[in-house]
Amino acid sequence: MDWRTIVDPMAYHTPSFFREGVYAHPSGERFTIVHPATGERVCTFHVGDAHNTTFAVSVADRAFRESGWAKASRFERAGALIKLAQLLRANKERLGTLEALQTGKLLSECVGHDADRAAQNFEMFAKAVGGGDLKEEVLEQETAFLDRKGRASTTVYRNAVGVVGIIIPWNSPLMLSSWHVAPALAVGNTVVLKLPLWAPLAVLELGKLANEAGIPPGVFNIIVGDKEAGEALVADPRVKRISFTGSVPVGKAINVANAKVRLTPPMLELGGKGANIVFSDASLDAVKGVARSIWRSQGQSCVAGSRLLLQEGIYDDFMQRLKDYTASLRIGNHMEHGTEIGPVITRKHRDRVMEMIEMAKGEGARLSHGGTVLVGEGCANGNFVVPTIFEEVTPEMRIFQEEVFGPVLTVTPFADANDAITLANATPFGLSSNVWSSDVGFAHGVAQSIEAGMVWVNSHFVRDLRAPFGGVKDSGTGRAGGKWSLEYFTEPQMICDFVPN
Repeated sequence: MDWRTIVDPMAYHTPSFFREGVYAHPSGERFTIVHPATGERVCTFHVGDAHNTTFAVSVADRAFRESGWAKASRFERAGALIKLAQLLRANKERLGTLEALQTGKLLSECVGHDADRAAQNFEMFAKAVGGGDLKEEVLEQETAFLDRKGRASTTVYRNAVGVVGIIIPWNSPLMLSSWHVAPALAVGNTVVLKLPLWAPLAVLELGKLANEAGIPPGVFNIIVGDKEAGEALVADPRVKRISFTGSVPVGKAINVANAKVRLTPPMLELGGKGANIVFSDASLDAVKGVARSIWRSQGQSCVAGSRLLLQEGIYDDFMQRLKDYTASLRIGNHMEHGTEIGPVITRKHRDRVMEMIEMAKGEGARLSHGGTVLVGEGCANGNFVVPTIFEEVTPEMRIFQEEVFGPVLTVTPFADANDAITLANATPFGLSSNVWSSDVGFAHGVAQSIEAGMVWVNSHFVRDLRAPFGGVKDSGTGRAGGKWSLEYFTEPQMICDFVPN
């Protein structure tokens, strides 16, 4: 599908505000999205500001009280979300094309994984609510009241909280939006979703699809905005829950601002500096597994396995295999089939990644692969960074400690399991890690010693949507997924009946 059949690159007024079931233009300055592989202009739109955000919250607040969505049966809401999931699947080529176009992620991945995963998210939470995961719980006990014996029947309900504010980053906006919007809507809330400037196009399509699915106007609202729009969303007391995915500095600022308005802490999914721990008994599949964990999406992922911790006995052989495999990957336009490594999202981000590479050189890390931008035929106007590997990296180096969010892998040898665990835990982050060993029981023991919310054994980013997703330390607070999301977006209420004997 040619992206020009979806987006008019000559349009200067792409709608970027969806409220009350219709698209509109916010009042802020213009912003232009640029094709990350070619430098072509994709589209231009107006940026949402604090005024637009406040208006969207007003719409969502009124819809929560008046639309009937919160009071609808769980089966009605589940039905609408199932319909939305079906529409997502029916439009996955269009949505995947938009997602790839703006982010630099591979077209094959966005169509084949991200768009389908967005549908799965709505489907899973619809089935969870419709199937009874949110059904009231009844507790019975014999007791006494005013010196009279009797029976107490206590019913525990989980009620929608009201308006939910969701702020999503630019790296996987379609998948991440659905991951948080789906449970918030499933339990009866209304939503204001704030999208990033660099990559809003695919998610903006959700507004139209929500209308087709029968979600009432005002229940789901979208604004493409900058820092001002996000701050206004967090600061509005009518917003009862805040869910943020993004950087550590912004997450910490949101945590402080949130505490001034509401006692419920925000759900924060922040950065990562994941360890790939490879033991000497690991299968050779670990070479491709490690490569996939860092080169996938050009390293623009919070769960990227950006620190390779490699046992000394296999170091030389493993590194040679890894470098040979990395060199074999095809770098090019992410919108073309056969490409395996695409561009990073913007020229500004490419320059930041290159600054981190130069910093690592200055620290004494040894560059053993890549480390340059790609300016060959067809790539001169794109944001291409050659997959980069640094060896002889030690824990005190910034390149070991700081998230690059690009195709940069550091390598550090270790002697034994205790050494590996110490190295894995030697950063402020604690989102995810990977352990590679043929002894699964041993690997689980190592995994439980790692300070991370998620650890994959002999795999990477294999997801059960019912499982908790989130991190510890500077990687965030709270968990998304399954019952954890449903609980966060609701408030429990107990109603007790006492019947004397």
